[in-house]
Formats: sequence, C-alpha cells, structure tokens
Amino acid sequence: QVQLAESGGGLVQPGGSLRLSCAFSGLPLNDYVIGWFRQAPGKEREGVSCISRFNGNTYYKDSVKGRFTISRDNAASTVYLQMNSLKPEDTAVYYCATVRGLSPAFCYSDKVSYWGQGTQVTVHS
Repeated sequence: QVQLAESGGGLVQPGGSLRLSCAFSGLPLNDYVIGWFRQAPGKEREGVSCISRFNGNTYYKDSVKGRFTISRDNAASTVYLQMNSLKPEDTAVYYCATVRGLSPAFCYSDKVSYWGQGTQVTVHS
C-alpha cells in the first residue's frame, strides 16, 4: 500500500523559508521519481521539483530555480523541499507524488501514479 504523507506547510512572510517533508512507503519499483507539485486557487496543478530515488538527479520549474532545493533521504524514506526567498505567487497547496518513468524531467501531473493529501503553503505579509 502506497503512502505519502506531507508536512511542513504554513504561513510565512515574503522572503521567508519553509521546509516541506514527504514520508513515503510502499512505492512501486517502477516509480523511480518522487516530486513536489502545487496547485494555486483557479490554476492547474503543476510540477515544481522532482528527484530520482536512485541517482539523485533533479528537476526544477524555472520559477523556483535558485530558491527551492529538493533532496532525499532513502534511509529515512523521506523527500524534502527546502523553499527559500518565498514569494506570494508560491502560495498553493503542495503535494508530494510518485512519478512514472526514469527521469525527474518528467515532472508532470499526467505522469503521477500516487498523490499525497497536500499541505498548504501561504506566503503573505
């Protein structure tokens, strides 16, 4: 049984930081990639950052490059998203998800096999 449990969301001022965590278990062997997706009100869900479970290769959406860092701790079965220099436009529900395929570059919603329940991130002064 696949389980993905996000934590770490909250309210932060612009320029602040948050770290999201995703504890996972029971992942299918063919889902080599885990990623973070987000959905803002009235917008489609989009891939933010993905990481290979096996070689650590990463992908970042252009708008978060240099501000967000994805990492994994396979021993702890956890993936993290460190978010720095947060902006109001980063406000969204953030979801952890497993992605079919070998490359984190396939960080697209239609490649997702399993979703977590989501955690709210609000950037507001």
